[in-house]
Amino acid sequence: MLKNEKGFTLIEMLIVMLVITVLLLIMVPNVLKHNAVINNKGCSALVKTVEAQVQVYELENGTKPTLNELESGGYLKEGTVCPNGSKITIGTDGRVSASDGNS
Repeated sequence: MLKNEKGFTLIEMLIVMLVITVLLLIMVPNVLKHNAVINNKGCSALVKTVEAQVQVYELENGTKPTLNELESGGYLKEGTVCPNGSKITIGTDGRVSASDGNS
């Protein structure tokens, strides 16, 4: 008399592990590739936010701010840096830009 045991065989488990491994091998490079795009878009959004804060500062104080003035005045967090590592700079004309730290 054979028992009717329920469960997975070793072969079934190996097949499942193989399928999961193949899916991970396909998915991980795609996620890493899109990470740079996401960080660049985040940097663009941060530049727009800093531009808005420059305008608010100018309306409240009548002068164009520096990045340090925005940070010390509570308009921005200390050490504001883009997600992709670029530094935010504010020109003398109040124009905001992001430049990589290598330059």
